Amino acid sequence: MSVVRVEGVDEVTDADFGFEVLSGERPVLVQFTAEWCGPCRQLAPVLGEIAREEADRLKVVRLDVDRNPETTTAYGVLSTPTLMVFRDGEPLWQSVGARAKRRLVQDLEGAGVL
Repeated sequence: MSVVRVEGVDEVTDADFGFEVLSGERPVLVQFTAEWCGPCRQLAPVLGEIAREEADRLKVVRLDVDRNPETTTAYGVLSTPTLMVFRDGEPLWQSVGARAKRRLVQDLEGAGVL
């Protein structure tokens, strides 16, 4: 079984996390995910839709926790899916678990991301 590939959601690694996430001009939503994670697969199409609809305001990426332990440990991720939004190199918002698109968009709006 493999991580669901979704258009508009790129995969980042320990090696490029700093460049792809921390140095971006717009906020970046990171899904900390794993191949074995059912809720992560359920969340993938939701993140794909948000990535396409909000491309001008938000970048969406995923990071496999099993293949990228340095970043996973650095941000204290203990459960998947964990969602984190980074702005100007700092974590701005965090949530654990899958959620419906409407709820996720509301959460992101409430956090000032969208």
